[in-house]
Amino acid sequence: MTSLGPWRGGGLDHWIGSPFSSELWDPLGFGSRDWRRGRDDDVSAVALACVDWRETNNAHIIRADLPGVRKEDVKVQVEDGNILQISGEKTKEKEESGERWHRIERQRGSFLRRFRLPENANTEGINCALENGVLTVTVPKKEATSTGSDVKQIDIA
Repeated sequence: MTSLGPWRGGGLDHWIGSPFSSELWDPLGFGSRDWRRGRDDDVSAVALACVDWRETNNAHIIRADLPGVRKEDVKVQVEDGNILQISGEKTKEKEESGERWHRIERQRGSFLRRFRLPENANTEGINCALENGVLTVTVPKKEATSTGSDVKQIDIA
């Protein structure tokens, strides 16, 4: 049977010996197919949370793709005053008796992303929302303050 989906666990590269193949010889087994898929053909490696971070005039906006994750399974916190941490877990669906799985490709497991926020981030005003599988973290910017290094023009008399 040929897969039409994005399965990346092997294929002709294994037989051809492509230098870009993930099937290269690995004596410790860190890159082996069994490690990536987990035992019993289970996708149990650490799950990824893909993130976009953009800065506007008023805030830093961070969006993380978390499809199928409930808000109860996500934690957003600030550590050491300026480290934003997004963590949680993508859980496995329950297997019902009499069911037979043909393919398991969606990643699951714990995820953790950390970001060092810039000095202009107001960590006291952070807001979060999880909608349609996308976590949006809005970090407002602090009001600009005069640091004394502003240049003042002095008229010559």
